[in-house]
Amino acid sequence: MRGIVWLALDGVGHPQDAPPGSVWEQDLPALRPLVDAGLCLDATLGVPGLPQSGTGQACWLTGTDAVALMGEHFGPQPGPTLQRLLNSQSLPVRLARAGGRAALANHYVPAYFEAAAAGGRNRLGCFPFSFRAAGLPLNPPGVPLVGATLGLGYARPWPQQDGNAGNWARLGAALADAAAGHDLIAADLWFGDLLGHAGAQPVPPDALMAGRTYLRRVDALLAGLLDAGARVVVSSDHGNLEDLGVKGHTHARVPFAGSGVNLGAPVNVVEAGRVLAGWFGLPD
Repeated sequence: MRGIVWLALDGVGHPQDAPPGSVWEQDLPALRPLVDAGLCLDATLGVPGLPQSGTGQACWLTGTDAVALMGEHFGPQPGPTLQRLLNSQSLPVRLARAGGRAALANHYVPAYFEAAAAGGRNRLGCFPFSFRAAGLPLNPPGVPLVGATLGLGYARPWPQQDGNAGNWARLGAALADAAAGHDLIAADLWFGDLLGHAGAQPVPPDALMAGRTYLRRVDALLAGLLDAGARVVVSSDHGNLEDLGVKGHTHARVPFAGSGVNLGAPVNVVEAGRVLAGWFGLPD
């Protein structure tokens, strides 16, 4: 059986919690039906403050309440406490211990490694940190990599055209093929959170256009995966991009959707992390 391809969106709240006129209000023929058929999950975990990537992604990756462990929402990168949790309980680490095969399908440029090595503070997000903790390489050979192909550039004004949507679909098909030799291939799609931080009131037209363009590229990537028969899961760690009327994160619920997998009945991101582990026969 093919492995699972995990599209881990960063900072994309569920369309049910998005305001009128959001990035979700457009034709997304693969992404929107999948998300609408899936679940809405709580990312706040009953703790005041805005959810953050560090604790949110740690919840997904470990099935542990990382917010309770920290006593607050924390991020973006994991500090010493979350690093210990990820070193011992993250899904890539547990899969590697069980003899499974996993890969992170993100393309990291040399400048990323240089920045990560500079200074004393950890600059790796939860996903690259976890895969490294499992002894797995970044930019793994033989795996199609998702990088600037889904980004829109780091400087404004952002491009407002899709480019060739077929490129993203072909990348999805290639990831589906690679999944035949893996238990898990994950893609940490962090660009949505970056775009979300461009929000303001009134909503900047270029930020809205860029956010919608980004979701169309995710949609094309997903379409390529689904057309190739991949088993796919789509998740998010916290809200942001769905409400460009604010600059920061939101309290929105987040999507948990999939094809070829049993989502179960989780109500929050911690329980969903345990569902993910269960797909690979890993105990709670």
